[in-house]
Amino acid sequence: MGRLTGEGRVTVVRLLQRWPGRYGVVAYTTQGAYGETALVGYVSVPGVADLSLMDVAARHQPALMYGSTGAEGFAEACWLISVGWSARTVPKPGTLELPHAVWAMEVERTVELGGVMYGHTRLHVGRFTLADPADQARARALLNPAPGPGPDPGPGDAPR
Repeated sequence: MGRLTGEGRVTVVRLLQRWPGRYGVVAYTTQGAYGETALVGYVSVPGVADLSLMDVAARHQPALMYGSTGAEGFAEACWLISVGWSARTVPKPGTLELPHAVWAMEVERTVELGGVMYGHTRLHVGRFTLADPADQARARALLNPAPGPGPDPGPGDAPR
């Protein structure tokens, strides 16, 4: 669909994509004078399949929580915005907070919400890249399990 670029605060978090133990890395940031546009993107990790974030959201049956405005993808968009917004407002251990990062997103989908959800009226979803190689490496490292006993799982797999 297109490429967006920007700089500012980026929150990066490890996301369970498929139960019981397949993970991916998701980044959240905003654009617009008041942050009215949310961007939630997957960070590509070598050896881990790219995420279809709308599919991940759909598996959580978000329409049960958010209902529908009739706009295609509305409930899934609300769920994804909730993931990013929640990761920022109540960060869990291991959340990577980058207060000033340069980034790019290959947009795969845009959803106009038709109202305000978590302070946003629009969502862009796609592949998210941090321009600083060190930041990109730190984001990808969120999939690395903590050192400990036992075999090392593959990238994107939960520790066994």
